[in-house]
Amino acid sequence: MKKIFFIIIGMLGMCAFGQQQTITFSIAPDPFEETNSITLTINGSSVNEATWGVTNNSLYLWTWSFDLNDAGQIDCPTNGAWTNSSITNKFTYNPGPDTYTKTFVPTTFYNRANIGKLGFLVKAQDGTGDKKSQDCFAEVGLFDINLTAPLTNSSTIIASGSSLTITASNTNGIANYVLKSNGNPTPINTQNGVASYSYTAMNIISNQNYLLEVTQAGTTKSKKFTAIVNPGTITQGLPSGSLEDGINYNVSDATRATLVLSAPGKDFVYVAGTFNNWQPDTNYAMKKDGATGKFWLELTGLTTGTNYSYQYWVVDTTPIANSPSLVKAADPFSTLVLSPFDDPFIPATTYPSMPVYPAGQEREVTVLKTGQTAYNWQVANFVKAKKEDLIIYEVLIRDFDANRNFQDLINRINYFKNLKINAIQLMPIMEFEGNESWGYNTSFHMALDKFYGTSEKFKEFVDLCHQNGIAVILDVALNHAFGRNPMNRMWMNDADNDGWGEPASDNPYFNTTARHSYSVGSDFNHSTALTKEYTKRIVKHWIQEYKIDGFRWDLTKGFTQNCTGGDDSCTNSYQADRVAILKDYADYSWSLDATHYAIFEHLGSDNEEQQWANYRLTDAIPKGVMMWGEMVSQYATLLSGFATNGDISRVGHSSHGFIGKRLIGYPESHDKDRIIYTAISAGNGAGTFPVQNNLPNALKRMSAIGATSILVPGPKMIWHFADLGMGDSIFTCTNGSVNPENDPVPGDCKLDTKPQPQWTNNWLADATRSKIYNDWAKMNTMKINEPVFEGDYTISPDGNNVKQRIYIFNNTLPISQLKNVVVLSNFAVANLSIIPNFPFPGTWYNLMDNTTINVTDTAAQIAIPSGEFRIYGNQPAQSLSIAKDFELNSRISLFPNPANNQFVLSTEAKTVAIYSITGQLVKSFQGGFQLNTVYSIDELKTGIYLVKVTDQNNRQSSIKLIKD
Repeated sequence: MKKIFFIIIGMLGMCAFGQQQTITFSIAPDPFEETNSITLTINGSSVNEATWGVTNNSLYLWTWSFDLNDAGQIDCPTNGAWTNSSITNKFTYNPGPDTYTKTFVPTTFYNRANIGKLGFLVKAQDGTGDKKSQDCFAEVGLFDINLTAPLTNSSTIIASGSSLTITASNTNGIANYVLKSNGNPTPINTQNGVASYSYTAMNIISNQNYLLEVTQAGTTKSKKFTAIVNPGTITQGLPSGSLEDGINYNVSDATRATLVLSAPGKDFVYVAGTFNNWQPDTNYAMKKDGATGKFWLELTGLTTGTNYSYQYWVVDTTPIANSPSLVKAADPFSTLVLSPFDDPFIPATTYPSMPVYPAGQEREVTVLKTGQTAYNWQVANFVKAKKEDLIIYEVLIRDFDANRNFQDLINRINYFKNLKINAIQLMPIMEFEGNESWGYNTSFHMALDKFYGTSEKFKEFVDLCHQNGIAVILDVALNHAFGRNPMNRMWMNDADNDGWGEPASDNPYFNTTARHSYSVGSDFNHSTALTKEYTKRIVKHWIQEYKIDGFRWDLTKGFTQNCTGGDDSCTNSYQADRVAILKDYADYSWSLDATHYAIFEHLGSDNEEQQWANYRLTDAIPKGVMMWGEMVSQYATLLSGFATNGDISRVGHSSHGFIGKRLIGYPESHDKDRIIYTAISAGNGAGTFPVQNNLPNALKRMSAIGATSILVPGPKMIWHFADLGMGDSIFTCTNGSVNPENDPVPGDCKLDTKPQPQWTNNWLADATRSKIYNDWAKMNTMKINEPVFEGDYTISPDGNNVKQRIYIFNNTLPISQLKNVVVLSNFAVANLSIIPNFPFPGTWYNLMDNTTINVTDTAAQIAIPSGEFRIYGNQPAQSLSIAKDFELNSRISLFPNPANNQFVLSTEAKTVAIYSITGQLVKSFQGGFQLNTVYSIDELKTGIYLVKVTDQNNRQSSIKLIKD
């Protein structure tokens, strides 16, 4: 929800766009009750779809509801995400009358009863960039109230001792009016049997939260409004100590905490919360530090271990045009926020004992809790892998496993460990708007999004990763923030005073319009001191509080102030201010952690990226920013069996002019379609081994994709489940369809929650898919542990791109070690031979199976079947040892885990033994078992066990089992 403009003319209403367009609508029947089936009709002739880039009449309803007291605002469960509205909320287009309609029963549609009012807007499926109408409202029921002065939910700033006149009327005949304040059940004023109401409250000396209750024929509705008394400026210096914006807990006295807020241009600020029953008096007016201009207040008398919630009431008595005098906002530096919009839909299993959202409040509130117990880290000083050795696994928690939370990642730690990756990169987990999201619509950058779990659970995940040699990298969206962000709302253009808006011209954090051509949300101005301070606080928080090992900075092209929206040439060219500010942020990260991973998603010109990639490489601990190197279309072309556009030479650092190995070349990421989907839907359908419409052939080629990407020197990245041959299109809808015929707009389902066949269909037990996983695990092991892969490389296809040939070498190593590697891959749809051009003759080892070939003619062709590859080294890979133990450990998994009364293994087994955590044998299975045998554990108690598996070749592996 953003703007509001609502006019009732009989059965018709009008909603105006910011571009001065006006749409008209009607609701039938009118009036209506909450249990009636109603039809919302939009006049199509009043909609200019072109301004939103909408095609095929694809408009969507975004809606929410209020209770009978005009409060309790809750989004409709079927809205979807702002950037990707749910197909359920799509309007039906009627070409004859040129209208859009949506029919529903309010109680069913909103999944609630006692609805007093509906709010809605019309939008494109992706509403980013103001592609929406303003907000509209419709009262529910035959009886309605019209509060004419002050306006509903308004706040009037008055001097102490002033008066306030209240006027209202109602529909459907006479009614009884009762005025109350501050939760006191005793009325201030009562007027019975009238159709209109007028009263003047005199000599107001404290803040008043008024409630006007109107009763007609046994039905009571109410309106709220507030009078805020100006306490004047209380100038007092900040207390001594290192106080920062946000909550400062008193380390020696758990009954105290000091709040600090930067609010330049504001006249006074109250703190309202559960500690003052949300009715702050002058004792809760924040003081103002004369030197810094910061507001601050020390809270006293707090109870240790109690969850308190609060908001700031920020007041500007002379705001600029269209900006509100009062904004009620959560703390911008919140580490835990409660949301009335999102929290009701978070499962208790994901976030048990969630603090209760305070009744009667609106929008996000901040949680404060003194005396918190520090997490007991098992790994205090994790040693990260060198940047050259990084294998990053990119994960969207929402689409990783069924419960979509941190616990899912914990339960699957063996999946990561057996794949031999050494870093997990999580797509944004900071508090974002909605629950079904990729997370880039962040609103609170220092708070975990509760949809994924608790702070303790996330720390447990990080700690477990570190115990297993895996770094944790966070994707951070600091180019922008969205409408719920407090710094957006505290200085906003909000002409209709609904509490939502875009940044105003006096906003010290945001631009009024994006200064680049990739506008998303509200655009941070990274040239301002406050934005720089905010950004560095975020960096420090995640490094120090959660031991995060690195950040992937999203959309770094937006960190300039030199361009304008739509100017791609400027945005994509070298910008000195952008280079400087991002170096400064990297420097700050390294000042906190000298081995911190800094990764930029820039995807820009080499001359600019070199400034970061080659930065501070000569430090005692070499630095340098790692850059994303997208190669999706090139690898999709190879997988598809085509030579054209299959040039993968830029998968490595040297082609970009990087001195150090600071390019994260990747064949897949979250932002592009799966290469298997591309190959199957549009691949080469000719030859003996066609790819188009042939999943087995496409899957077979994924190991070769790994060989030609993972092994190239420099950090690499895997998009989750590419290692199992995931082929679902990025445009797969929640129902499993791909851009269905009744909704053909490109990209409609890009952000939809994806199905998870990798677990439901047990892909680890599928021989074709598990081969990819096992092959990549071997490659990851070699890449991380063999010094040759920290050397250099050349990419020189044999004639054309389908016959890939990669040389990897490290001339600092002796000939007695693995110092030369030759990778050959055949991406054609026919069996071919490739000229290897070995560096020298002699014995060469196939590093995947330890077989050898005797090379006498270095140019003698080697036959490679379609879709396959060979990796030859001058010596065996000692770290891999192609041993039986590796073979078993890398391919075995146990699922489900946690398990309730049974589990299955992804391998055949000779014996299976289950041990308690103390080492006692509690159950065993003897005699030989086939793949997917069900092992019953009904009689075992809840707890953690160790499952020891022995196969027919007497190879053994151990897996942790959690018994529910």
